[in-house]
Amino acid sequence: MKHSDDIIGTFLSSMAAERGAAVNTLDAYRRDLVGYETFLKMHFLTPCNSARENIETYIAGLAAQNLAPATRARKLSVIKQLHAFMYAEEWRGDNPAAPVRAPSIPRKLPKTLTTDDVSRLINAAHEGDDAASLRRACLIEVLYATGLRVSELVSLTAAQMRRQPQMIRVKGKGDKERLAPLSDRARLAIEKYLIARDASKHKDSRFMFPSRGKSGHLTRERFYQMIRDLAVKAGLDPAGISPHTLRHAFATHMLANGADLRVIQTLLGHADISTTEIYTHVLDENLRELVLNKHPLAVAAQRR
Repeated sequence: MKHSDDIIGTFLSSMAAERGAAVNTLDAYRRDLVGYETFLKMHFLTPCNSARENIETYIAGLAAQNLAPATRARKLSVIKQLHAFMYAEEWRGDNPAAPVRAPSIPRKLPKTLTTDDVSRLINAAHEGDDAASLRRACLIEVLYATGLRVSELVSLTAAQMRRQPQMIRVKGKGDKERLAPLSDRARLAIEKYLIARDASKHKDSRFMFPSRGKSGHLTRERFYQMIRDLAVKAGLDPAGISPHTLRHAFATHMLANGADLRVIQTLLGHADISTTEIYTHVLDENLRELVLNKHPLAVAAQRR
């Protein structure tokens, strides 16, 4: 019988090799599986001899800890993948996780920004002409022009951005590549920032947004803080603004201006169209509010 640490390690190695899972994904999987393994150890069990009822008890316990349905569903999904892997490798003759039902997840509309909000953020980002200001403006312009994930944005290389490209090739989740078109504004911001970047001590870095940290490039956490600071500078509530909010704004504004849902799916790098369809709900909600607040009969009723 394999030791559970070996099982988890082998499973994660398989995810990395066969599915191209990113480092952040693997770290999250490991944390989820260590939690599951710890629970089993408390009951003198391992993934090799756990049963369906053990898994259901574990997931129910997460609910008692007030973990969100989406979090519980994610943890169960990882457990299901682990047991499916064990069954395929013939380390078990059954898959106890297969019949376990995932918690229902309420469909939430993603937070987004109005075009005026985005304009205020961009204007705030363009204040100043030093290297840090030019980098900040470049980050915001590229993010809103492309809808990149923050991890994709901060890890862009300088080579990708030189010679004023019309599009950049991006490697997303699962190492899948896609092309992201750049707006004229984004290309101008890139051109200005590259001049300052190439005159700095980081000029030999391969990354577009270099850093002294372990990764060699600007971290997601630092960029998140940069966005929050910009929101305050722009007079917006920082609590509702993040790099992901700008990605949502990109998709929502594209859809509102007539872009095809399949095009948005491609630009965002979504594997499944159902993930992209959430933006139709955002648009529906915006249209509903527009009717309630702007329709002449509704306005007249509010005045009574």
